[in-house]
Amino acid sequence: MPVELVELVGGGDAAVLTMEIQRGVVGDLSSFPELAAAVADGKVVDNTARLLAAARHAGVPVVHCTAGFRADRRGSAPSAPLISAMLKRPAHLLEGTDAVDLVPELGPEPGDLVSHRRHGVSPFTGTTLDATLRALGTRTVVATGVSLNLGIIGLAVEAVNFGYRVVVAADAVAGIPVDYAAAVLANTIPLVATVATVDEIIGALAP
Repeated sequence: MPVELVELVGGGDAAVLTMEIQRGVVGDLSSFPELAAAVADGKVVDNTARLLAAARHAGVPVVHCTAGFRADRRGSAPSAPLISAMLKRPAHLLEGTDAVDLVPELGPEPGDLVSHRRHGVSPFTGTTLDATLRALGTRTVVATGVSLNLGIIGLAVEAVNFGYRVVVAADAVAGIPVDYAAAVLANTIPLVATVATVDEIIGALAP
């Protein structure tokens, strides 16, 4: 086990984040079938579920970063082409519907926390996530979820800007096309985060 990884996630000050692993994003109600297929092919949900189980067992906090929209779209600015496209879909990720729920394999369990947003493409700015993590005494965030195209990059960069150390679980993230996602994981993510497999992270979390 790399010493660096043990220091990052085994010191009692880590938290595991899931990024938009929701039914309407990558689950049975997905609006993004190619991304959902990449998640299924990569066993991202299964791997994330294993990591969350290990984290909970080790007393490491789990925070689910979710996204959704009001039916009237208030509070959601069309500030990027992706967001504009999503806002034009009347049924996309409507709050109060099953689409915004986590995929069932991930919970949430009673001790988990949820940070929800209606804006932007990444989970820190304008949400309670930073305050929540600081209240938990978090220094390292472990990122899982989607996508390597945008959301995971945004999570990692924002976390670094807020002063956190970042670990990205290589087999618990996905993007499309798959070869592009692999290139991001190999060439962009290592500039801001440590990349490790779920099994490596679990080994480092073990009490």
